[in-house]
Amino acid sequence: MARKLMVAAAQMGPVPLSEKKEETVGRLIGMLVEAAARGARLVVFPEAALTPFFPHWLIDDEAELDSYYETAMPSPVVAPLFEMARELRVGFYLGFAELTPDGRRFNTSILVSEQGEIIGKYRKIHLPGYATPRPHEPVQNLEKRYFEVGDLGFPVWDGFGGRVGMCICNDRRWPETYRVMGLQGVELVMVGYNSLLNVPAMAEVDHLQSFHNHLSMQSNAYFNGTWVVASARAGVEEGIPQLGQSVIIAPSGEITAQAYTNGDEVIVGSIDLDACNIFKRYMFNFRQHRRPEHYGLISAPVEQSWDSGPLLGD
Repeated sequence: MARKLMVAAAQMGPVPLSEKKEETVGRLIGMLVEAAARGARLVVFPEAALTPFFPHWLIDDEAELDSYYETAMPSPVVAPLFEMARELRVGFYLGFAELTPDGRRFNTSILVSEQGEIIGKYRKIHLPGYATPRPHEPVQNLEKRYFEVGDLGFPVWDGFGGRVGMCICNDRRWPETYRVMGLQGVELVMVGYNSLLNVPAMAEVDHLQSFHNHLSMQSNAYFNGTWVVASARAGVEEGIPQLGQSVIIAPSGEITAQAYTNGDEVIVGSIDLDACNIFKRYMFNFRQHRRPEHYGLISAPVEQSWDSGPLLGD
């Protein structure tokens, strides 16, 4: 019996600073309802979906900064989303800023079952940007100031009929992200992202932003024989253009569905988890063909890596 699953990427348009979190959650609920009406059993929301992407600004006021984080999940404001998911019997991936009881801050995502229960948590590992503001740049990326590097690794869970995993934004550009999950048999990788349409420090390759966004996910879907469902922030948020272009990608690397607007948009597709098998069994059969004895440099300490000079975010 084929293991088919209807999935949705629920892309978000801009979240203004003036929008209350309750309003934002209302938008998420609306897209969840639409996705369910179109047959989806799993919905992927973007990174930091509950707030504007605040790492783009320097925030000195501690109380203001704390307002962007969730100290419990579901928090009272997010509880209606869980309740609707439970009523509709639809699971979801949700990205948010997490403040732990001991004061640690993470860029986090959770996976929620059709019964409204959290079955997985991931904390972003590949944090881009920098910790010290750069006044000369028109757009800041202060993720290293507002978040710690994730401490949960790249786990994979049994859920929704297959082996599923999560990552967040910049993680999608790193082959190691997918390979660690691939070695655990992942069949569906969920990604939420907020990416700039124009990166000031890389202006010479701005015209490649869209291409590289999809390239990184398509190639790694193929290399690991896995589906990828990626949901983005889109449109101009407080003067900052976001990339958008949410997608569903097959284990072959082919895009099977894509968002085309700059606002809230739900794309839905039927995925066959058994379509992963041909790639896992033949082209990328790790047990037969992988040669880790020759890959030591990949996991060597950073100090032993080739020094390419100052990097974006240093």
